[in-house]
Amino acid sequence: MKKDKALSMINPLVLKGVAHRGLHNKEVMENSLRAFELALEKHVAIELDIHITRDLKLVVIHDEDLKRLTGQDGIVEHLTYEELSKYRLLDGQKIPLFSEVLDLVNEQVPIFVELKVYEKNYKALANEVKKQFLPRIKDKKNFVFISFDPRSLWPLKNSGILRLLLVAKSHEYTFNITRFTVDGVDLEQVLFEEERMKKYHQKHFVSVWTIENKEQLEKVLPYVDTVTYQYMEPSEVENLLIK
Repeated sequence: MKKDKALSMINPLVLKGVAHRGLHNKEVMENSLRAFELALEKHVAIELDIHITRDLKLVVIHDEDLKRLTGQDGIVEHLTYEELSKYRLLDGQKIPLFSEVLDLVNEQVPIFVELKVYEKNYKALANEVKKQFLPRIKDKKNFVFISFDPRSLWPLKNSGILRLLLVAKSHEYTFNITRFTVDGVDLEQVLFEEERMKKYHQKHFVSVWTIENKEQLEKVLPYVDTVTYQYMEPSEVENLLIK
């Protein structure tokens, strides 16, 4: 997809930068309702991650393995939502349903929705997104789909929502294979050392993850349309956002 068309498909607030898993810190867990509340207070776009439970509920959490975020053993996709609801994030908050986050945000800021594929469940994940999520959208410009697995993005081609392929240095081959089957790319920042990535940006939409400070931001800005910030304390938001 050409850059002009991609830009026409998104809320311009996206171009100021995106808060990775909300605004979180040592006191507030990533991908939590409080992290998203803080992003709303600062009026900054949000990135979040969704998995599907065994009974096909869409939940917001980064890891499929619950150990890092809850201190307990378990795999999201192996549990029903009722079973998962007994787990708590390390700060005591619940693992939210995607629908709860949507109700909270209410399209006040844009959301980058990362589709987290587990053991080749890309088709089921995309189907549940189409069934549970797409019908409730008021303005498609307020959402962007991202994923490392292009197979979860392909079924959403006609959704009217921008689809970006996440590309890591360790899996750079996906850029070569699939960059023209999606609407743009979301690249790990170390990839901007490559001239072909800069050339791609001339005609296509490019985002970069994840930026940690102003120096990193200034290094990539000539070659990207927006960035995802790794950690942003609420007090740092205004200083880091793209002007």
